[in-house]
Amino acid sequence: MKSEPLDTKLLRQAEVKVERMVAVLRVAVAGCLLAAFLILVKGEGADQSYLRIQWLLALLTLLSYFVLGAISYWLATSGRFRRWMVWPAVTLDCLFMLVNTWAGLSNTGFPGELTFLLPPTWLVPVILAFAVLRFNPYLQAYCVVLTVGGLFYLTLWQPEEITPDLAARAEFMLLLPPNMVRIVMIALGGLVLIVAAYRARQLLHSSITDARARANLTRYLPAQIADRLAAGELSELRKGRQQEMVVMFVDIRGFTQWSEGRAPEEVGAYISEFRRRVQRAVGQNQGMIDKFIGDAAMILFEGESAAARSLACVDELLAELKDWGRERQAEGREPVRVGIGLHLGEVFSGVVGDAQRLEYSVFGDTVNTAARLEELTKSAEVDVIASAAVLQAAGSEPAREGWSALPAEHLRGRSSGVEIFGRGALEG
Repeated sequence: MKSEPLDTKLLRQAEVKVERMVAVLRVAVAGCLLAAFLILVKGEGADQSYLRIQWLLALLTLLSYFVLGAISYWLATSGRFRRWMVWPAVTLDCLFMLVNTWAGLSNTGFPGELTFLLPPTWLVPVILAFAVLRFNPYLQAYCVVLTVGGLFYLTLWQPEEITPDLAARAEFMLLLPPNMVRIVMIALGGLVLIVAAYRARQLLHSSITDARARANLTRYLPAQIADRLAAGELSELRKGRQQEMVVMFVDIRGFTQWSEGRAPEEVGAYISEFRRRVQRAVGQNQGMIDKFIGDAAMILFEGESAAARSLACVDELLAELKDWGRERQAEGREPVRVGIGLHLGEVFSGVVGDAQRLEYSVFGDTVNTAARLEELTKSAEVDVIASAAVLQAAGSEPAREGWSALPAEHLRGRSSGVEIFGRGALEG
């Protein structure tokens, strides 16, 4: 089964945390508003039936918000939350406000011009602040369009007949108690935005810390392994596992002799360019650089089509070095020659070490065989030697693709010989 990409996994985890936070804030906002409503609105005008209905609508809005928050929290904490659920949650946030505002206009007989005197509209800052917390610009845009579009429609509302005491009803909505509730609403909206700003700062700090930690890990570990460690798979990697891999060794020919008496800057630039070209060829074929050892490199290929990708990497690398060699020859310098050995088989792979220094290691006969095949390229006078296991797994036809059968070799440490094939030297 294909593992979930690290970025997708981290994003999903962050979305669950945010939704849990939004749920808690939704419950808290509903509770605070309910308390402010009960304390500040003390039944003025309770003898008027429209006011009783209006306060009931406001209470229902707050209770609906409370219930929505409780359900969202349960989904986020029980593992039932799915990414698509944020869209209906935001839709319900907006609809609670819009539907209750429409009901308030119908109840009071207010024309649309007085929409913003009604209590449900006081939830708008909080609704928009909740959308901000999700850090999803598309979701935020949807929330803005739905809220603004709905309120724009409501401002066009006109009652069938003008209520005689419309002015008195509107004046009541501007008295101290309703205005105090508005102030509480603005304060709560501000608090939610403070939480959003705090979380944005946390995410930025976390991203910087993770980037620094991953950069440190990649100094000692292949980038793919560093990603798995960042995803929390250290314990699994410490256990190690047996798996099939193609192991490739690449070594620069005559490097020791060439480097004698040369300036350190020239040697350093030469090795840096070699490694850059190796990294490019390996990266284009989904390989993994286990380590660079001076003027040599150990490269691994795992998973589906590992053998085919390893041979494609050989072609890519030889082309890179051929181009580099031509550049050097044009400058009056020596061309670049390498030896490459490949073998396919079972290896033990895992992370060893402690928190101060971790190292990804691959052990086994396959590794030793690949290293000795690379050494054998010197005496065989070819650039590449691959075992028959690699070519068979890749579905290659040696004769057609330029491979020549070499005498089977009894390599040191093996009880049986290895069937091997070689490819000719670089031109130039």
